[in-house]
Amino acid sequence: MTVPAPPFTPFLGARIAVVGLGRAGLPAALRLADWGAEVVAWDDEETKRRAAAAAGLVVRDPTEGRFRADALLLSPGIPHRLPKPHRIAAAAQQAGTPILCDAEFLYRAVLAAHSGARFVGVTGTNGKSTTTALINHILLRAGREAEVGGNLGPPALGLNILGSEGVYTLEMSSYMLERIATLRFNVAVMLNLSPDHIDRHGSMAGYAAAKANIFARQGVGDVAVLGQDDAMTAALSRGIAARIVPVSGLAPQPGGVWAEGRSLRDDSGPILSLDDAPALPGSHNAQNAAAAAATGFALGLSRQDVAAGIATYSGLPHRQERVGTARGVTFVNDSKATNADSAARALASYDRVVWIAGGMAKEGGIEGLAPFFPRIAKALLIGRDASAFAATLAAHGVAHEVVGTLDAAVPAAAAAAFAGAAPVVLLSPACASWDQFSGFDARGDRFRELVAGLLSAGAA
Repeated sequence: MTVPAPPFTPFLGARIAVVGLGRAGLPAALRLADWGAEVVAWDDEETKRRAAAAAGLVVRDPTEGRFRADALLLSPGIPHRLPKPHRIAAAAQQAGTPILCDAEFLYRAVLAAHSGARFVGVTGTNGKSTTTALINHILLRAGREAEVGGNLGPPALGLNILGSEGVYTLEMSSYMLERIATLRFNVAVMLNLSPDHIDRHGSMAGYAAAKANIFARQGVGDVAVLGQDDAMTAALSRGIAARIVPVSGLAPQPGGVWAEGRSLRDDSGPILSLDDAPALPGSHNAQNAAAAAATGFALGLSRQDVAAGIATYSGLPHRQERVGTARGVTFVNDSKATNADSAARALASYDRVVWIAGGMAKEGGIEGLAPFFPRIAKALLIGRDASAFAATLAAHGVAHEVVGTLDAAVPAAAAAAFAGAAPVVLLSPACASWDQFSGFDARGDRFRELVAGLLSAGAA
């Protein structure tokens, strides 16, 4: 007779308030309840409260009466300090209740399970999704037990409890990193830093400090993979206790992993040619590949495993995704480029492009992209800040046209490219998408649909 295993209840009796019941919040609340916690769930939107109640959760504003909880799991998009704390976050802080992210709870559950699984954390302003997915792909192809999630795709509390050889690779946003308390990464990856989310962190220094929390609690037996292609990231080495492995897409890094041209290398010699990895164009992706390789080595993978994993990586949607080719013109969906620094990485990957850009610009607009303007044969501008972009491009003598919408931009860009302007049509907006779309993914999906329609109509 098989004796059933006892239920896994690592949070038995813990009182946890879950606020923000969106894509990650509702599944997190359900998982915590399943793991024994006394969960009180809340969202300011009535429809989400109804969904939580229908799922069997206790739905109540935790500030009714005295705030009583052992922890508050607050959706990453809800501020607890700047620009203004949510009222429930303010009540939690007044009560001395820790405000945590879901990755923190996953880590505590894994410790309670005594599984021995290891944690890899990946952050940076740009490239973290690609690097996170690439590391997981390398691990799976090498036959390792692995799960991937966090800010990328599946929420942390939606992942399985892994065994002793398992590896969690978590993309960590600055919003998540400012809400960890005990989580320690066996391998922590910091790719780069450039201005972003300043309203949330108060200053560039505050943003960098939140990101650097990925190295918190690391010791000499852990590994810190540190990008060297921007000065602010490289300077973080002074405060890191773990063994540092430098990585670069541009220059040799003794003791680390780097790219020389398209050759990925370390102190032992070549690892592979990145020409064999078509989903990773440009020097920024060379650094992403170097970081993934360094992580793989830190986890005990062979050079052959790492090289094979990088070469077979197919890329992520909306991140320099090649969505079609016609008449010698390649259409590239880089809708994830929601700031100028990210767009710079895409523009640097191609010699000549017809560029589709615009939306809701971040502070500074696109002036910082001026070194890449000679690569732009023509720009088609969309969204709220198209006129501001037009003024910048006009000042630099770049051909451009304000077309307003993506539906207008794609055929116009294709016509220019087919006429010989450039071999690449690049959607890399350098802007948030919320003025016209529900998110960068919806914008990228629409670009893909428009290109597919163009090709099926006979452009090929």
